[in-house]
Amino acid sequence: MSHTSELIATDIEAYLRVHESKGLLRILTCGSVDDGKSTLIGRLLFDSKLIYEDQMASIEKDSLRFNTTEGNFDLALLVDGLQAEREQGITIDVAYRYFSTNKRKFIIADSPGHEQYTRNMVTGASNCDLAIVMVDARHGIQVQTKRHTYICGIIGIKHIIVAINKMDLVDYSQALYLKIKDEYRDLAKKCNIHEISFVPISALHGDNVVNSSEAMKWYFGATLMELLETVKVDEDKEIKEMRFPMQYVNRPNSDFRGFSGTLVSGFVRVGDDITVLPSGKRSQIRSIYTFDGDLEVAQAGQAVTITLHDEIDISRGDMFVHTGLESELADAIDAHVVWMDEKPLCMFKELIFKFSTKSCTGEVRKIIHKIDVNTLENYSENSEKLILNEIGMVSIDLTEKVPCDRYQEFPQTGGFVIIDRHTNITVGAGMVFHINSEKTKCSRLYSLAEKELNAYVRKHFPEWGCMEYH
Repeated sequence: MSHTSELIATDIEAYLRVHESKGLLRILTCGSVDDGKSTLIGRLLFDSKLIYEDQMASIEKDSLRFNTTEGNFDLALLVDGLQAEREQGITIDVAYRYFSTNKRKFIIADSPGHEQYTRNMVTGASNCDLAIVMVDARHGIQVQTKRHTYICGIIGIKHIIVAINKMDLVDYSQALYLKIKDEYRDLAKKCNIHEISFVPISALHGDNVVNSSEAMKWYFGATLMELLETVKVDEDKEIKEMRFPMQYVNRPNSDFRGFSGTLVSGFVRVGDDITVLPSGKRSQIRSIYTFDGDLEVAQAGQAVTITLHDEIDISRGDMFVHTGLESELADAIDAHVVWMDEKPLCMFKELIFKFSTKSCTGEVRKIIHKIDVNTLENYSENSEKLILNEIGMVSIDLTEKVPCDRYQEFPQTGGFVIIDRHTNITVGAGMVFHINSEKTKCSRLYSLAEKELNAYVRKHFPEWGCMEYH
């Protein structure tokens, strides 16, 4: 299963060409604490023979030192690198590991299971194509399993593999596996997730991870590795509309002005008609430059410098789009927000909202509802604030028009982060659900009056905290 090949010894250049042509799959492991996420990654690397001898020796030594598996070889230590993680046997920060097989390259993100570190899980999930949701067969679906599944749903991860782990501790019970499988299907329907695969495993012993299990003859499906190698994600990325958030004005001398950034969606050709947002100015692509030379066509994922036929005032945060296929310009949006700060989100507090390369100030005008992760139902009672790890639908007013899209259609330009303007700390992550591009003057005046009244309340009645007048 490893990426060893005879070409390495006979024709290294041919091997490198084959390796470069392999597809890349970005994977997230998530689920409740102690469900075995780190052990699973260690098992994938171990059974694929992708661990070096010095790493093996170090893990054997640390397994005895920290004794998190009663003296047995602890595969989780391959991923959990922080001292606190090794001492407690838990994952705190997101750890990334790269490996490859003969069929595919992988980047796998091991996310923490503790509710306290949900914000780290959101960070790890933001760039993944597939999620492996771990479930401990002894405990079944937990609250954090529901929370992570819901986050995968709103972030737009379309492919889920449910790995029902620790089957060895329940005597490899088929009945228990089927029970958990049915429960998770009901959960997935509420989270708008449809592409689901299930596999019963024991990450500790390697059952159905890379090799088929002798102890579960009743399971006739693919192993976890086979699922990872064959899942089709290329069609998910076939987005035609071009989105090019401009990051840097490249001006090495007086004769050259280029606009540098990463093409996050679609493709662009020399000669294409483009519109620059938010100004609405139009021009044509004169040339496309990369580090390796000029291009006639650039596609999503490439870092390029673009020059135009016309002199247009363009700055960081502007976006190039194909004329006629523009993003919307929004100064008011409804969005799902995952709150990541110890201090609660309070309405009408000025915050910084960062969309791709564009930053602007704004405020949360209303918390429409919050999501109960136990039932996955929406509720609006006591919705004056969001606390750490809560998820809610909120209405946001921005101080200027920003080019953006609905997250489900364009995750690259529909996602944003929220930054505290005083501490410069990232306090939340958001996904645009609805764009309110036309706000009436009456609504503006009402918002201003409401803001002024709440400012008066906060000044003269500070003991009321985040409570706002509505």
